Amino acid sequence: MQLFCSSLLTPPFSQSDFVLLLIPALLLLGLVLQWRHPKHKRLPPGSMGWPYIGETLRLYTENPNSFFSSRQKRYGNIFKTHVLGCPCVMITSPVAARMVLVSRAHLFKPTYPRSKERMIGPEAIFFHQGAYHASLKKLVQAALLPCAIKGSVSEIEQIVLRLLPTWENSSINTLQEMKRFAFDVAMISAFGNNRDFEMEGIKHLYQCLEKGYNSMPLDLPGTPFHKAMKARKLLNETLRGLIAKRRKSDEEESGGLLRVLLGKDQNKPNLQLSDSQIADNIIGVIFAAHDTTASILTWLIKYLHDNADLLEAVTREQEGIRRKLFAENRGLTWDDTRHMPLTSRVIQETLRTASILSFTFREAMEDVEFEGYFIPKGWKVLPLFRSIHHCADFFPHPEKFDPSRFEYCVTGQDSTSGSCSTVIFYLVLAET
Repeated sequence: MQLFCSSLLTPPFSQSDFVLLLIPALLLLGLVLQWRHPKHKRLPPGSMGWPYIGETLRLYTENPNSFFSSRQKRYGNIFKTHVLGCPCVMITSPVAARMVLVSRAHLFKPTYPRSKERMIGPEAIFFHQGAYHASLKKLVQAALLPCAIKGSVSEIEQIVLRLLPTWENSSINTLQEMKRFAFDVAMISAFGNNRDFEMEGIKHLYQCLEKGYNSMPLDLPGTPFHKAMKARKLLNETLRGLIAKRRKSDEEESGGLLRVLLGKDQNKPNLQLSDSQIADNIIGVIFAAHDTTASILTWLIKYLHDNADLLEAVTREQEGIRRKLFAENRGLTWDDTRHMPLTSRVIQETLRTASILSFTFREAMEDVEFEGYFIPKGWKVLPLFRSIHHCADFFPHPEKFDPSRFEYCVTGQDSTSGSCSTVIFYLVLAET
């Protein structure tokens, strides 16, 4: 009797049972709200995959290029999917990419995982838009334009000359060595030619930070992410100390992006940035600059290795420049890089073929209609750069490494990426 009565008095659901039922209900409600859109609006074609998981597992188990290209062939130049926990619209045409990134950029804000924002810094240019972003962009571009880096060519040459002896008579990891090189070049772009005693400490902390950048965002003792965040805190403190010192200094040689952000360049607008804003943007620019440059250089070396005739032709061009430098008893200058047409075309084709930055994330800030399709507010929009670069309509036989396709594009070129990479590549090739 006692057992019977107690069973009658026991509630059919305990508190824990209620929570277990509530969680999936809330997740389902979130998905419904996330995917909800006006019925009279037409979403792009595509598959959203499984609830919550979407097509993330397929993205990670397939070759990403195959994942995107197969859906492009099936659905067209604009299609929807659900990856990394987000409903997404993928776009693969130059017109659509220009709409998202340029002509209607105010409707799409840059978006990154929260862990990346914490690691780089919330004040970095990548996480903003509007007036703050536009002003910062002008300053960053000005600090990295050809006119700003012309004076650093000899310093870059010295970096190569210091590294080359360490590569002799040994097997090397090309990507890691290119990272070493590109990081030192990025430090010059960020801090100028003045080698403050803090530089080695900044370099060490940055390397610790980089190791955890693509790790699982578990901020628990012993995890790569936790170690990276500790390094991030120390890096911020070190940078703020250097910023304070540079604010008080009037040395002209203390250049680079830091000088521009401090408002010490009379030819650039002064934004009155805080130390925290400057530190976040310095970290962000180094992140953006050195890893992609190292990857491009690695691919460039591979493509030349795979194309013996092209390697021979590029070597002849570089040896001609080297003989001229020897005859005139001088080092490489910016003007010399203007006389490397084949090398420049090889760099351009490497940028196209490798497509290191396959896509970028944007988020629709309001409901947007494009080419008859509806993009709901809050959905991610991903311009697929690799799909554009490998489109046969724009680049015949896109799978072929063919620098001649840029034969009429690089004459008189004065682009920062091509010019700087030309300098870097020449130095590596000419000295070996």
